[in-house]
Amino acid sequence: MPRLPAENPATATHRATLVDRYAAWRALGFDAAHCPVRNMLDHLGSKWSTLLLIALAKKPMRFNALLRDVPDISKRMLTQTLRDLERDGLVLRQVFPTKPPSVEYRLSLMGESVLGPLTALVGWAEQHFPDIQHARARFDGAADDHAAPEAQPDRVALAPVPAGS
Repeated sequence: MPRLPAENPATATHRATLVDRYAAWRALGFDAAHCPVRNMLDHLGSKWSTLLLIALAKKPMRFNALLRDVPDISKRMLTQTLRDLERDGLVLRQVFPTKPPSVEYRLSLMGESVLGPLTALVGWAEQHFPDIQHARARFDGAADDHAAPEAQPDRVALAPVPAGS
């Protein structure tokens, strides 16, 4: 059996911390209401939330500016994601008393506090994305190699069941 390389001390520390936190969440019943990871990553893990937080890290923006800045987002998804981020306390919505009223979105202090972890995650994703693409291609190729050929229905003549069986 091949020997695994020695674990990096920082990785060992992260592993121990995460294992302890996971145990604590399980002790609380591990439901979404008590699990900060499941609860928050439902929102932060969406591609739109992450991209909107990054866009708002530049400067406060109005709705249409965000719509132009974030590629491929629909008005409906932008509205819903901004509402979710506002509900979570990560984004502030400010209405200006103009005619018609104008609305600007900005990061709250808590929204700014997530930029550090988000920067680390984005950096990790950029660094490892080519490896992830390669792993996916290798996995998909292996799955294609092991896929069963299209099933052909077997034509089996069934004998009548004798009475009394």
